[in-house]
Amino acid sequence: MEYKTHGNLGTILRTLDSIGLTQVLVSKQTVDPYNPKVVRSTMGAIFRIKVIECENLPKTLQEIKKHKYKILVTSLKANDTIYETSYRNTIIVIGNEANGVSEEIQKIADKKLKIPMPRKNRKSKCISSNRYNII
Repeated sequence: MEYKTHGNLGTILRTLDSIGLTQVLVSKQTVDPYNPKVVRSTMGAIFRIKVIECENLPKTLQEIKKHKYKILVTSLKANDTIYETSYRNTIIVIGNEANGVSEEIQKIADKKLKIPMPRKNRKSKCISSNRYNII
């Protein structure tokens, strides 16, 4: 993950905690997960989730793939939706608010998924609300 907005990162960490996930990978470009604004918005979840900061996220994902994990990315250009896939042994990569998932990481991905919006011509990169759909 790579997030620039403190509140979005905090909300995502809180969501991960609510479903029992215990660790998350973030890139070095992500806001400081221990920034007071992030910590406050996690409502305590930050103390139950191991945040792993990756120096080189693409390289880390390549290493993870060697252990038989699939890499899924969100993309507005995807054909498949988040409801049409299996999440077993999977790493889900979610891009930042402004740019989505980088081209470099999209090339590593085994599959691209989109989050369908109820109305036509609606596209959303709102990170904190769309993450609930995937998680």
